[in-house]
Amino acid sequence: MLNDLNPSFDPLIVESGRKLFTQTCEFMLGVLELAQMPDPNIPEITFAGRSNVGKSSLINALVGQKSLARTSVTPGRTQEINFFNLGHRLTLTDLPGYGFAQAPKDKVQLWTDFIRKYLKGRPNLRRALVLVDSRHGLKDTDRDIMTLMDDSAVNYQVIMTKADKVKPGPLAKTRDAIAKELTEHVAAHPEILVTSSAEGWGLAEVRAAMVELALPERR
Repeated sequence: MLNDLNPSFDPLIVESGRKLFTQTCEFMLGVLELAQMPDPNIPEITFAGRSNVGKSSLINALVGQKSLARTSVTPGRTQEINFFNLGHRLTLTDLPGYGFAQAPKDKVQLWTDFIRKYLKGRPNLRRALVLVDSRHGLKDTDRDIMTLMDDSAVNYQVIMTKADKVKPGPLAKTRDAIAKELTEHVAAHPEILVTSSAEGWGLAEVRAAMVELALPERR
């Protein structure tokens, strides 16, 4: 059923994606200010999503490490942008989670301003991956970040997470509802990828989508 929900990729691209993610992936730094960010000299992909949507779990699953990206059960705990170097071909960034209910308005505004400046100020940013919990579909906070990316002219792709926690029928309906809504967003990538970090579902497709944005493999 999951294979029916995800787009198909050329087997050569799938293999290239697998090889890319066998490269060493290392934590570079966490930043709280734009001036601290590393030089934009290789392509960059950023992971965005609501608190506890599974961003860190997905990054860890993609690179085959258990604790490269730190996970937390405390919503909103991570407020830095964390940078990771993948084989000197791609930079991955983990944005602070958004949408936690207890955050004061001034903190939310600071977060929004910081992310807006990041999105507009990274010339090497090739795509944002907006993670959405398969159990809940799009929330208003997801729509807010999508609109922010539309306004910032940042191409983004929705990645549905935790698909193992939803039955196939409701999962397909949620995917279709998200796809319909994406047609209203100018910067949205049309293809949705459905994943489960716990079960490894959809990881090959995510890797395949990302390898096409990375620097070419050195010969």
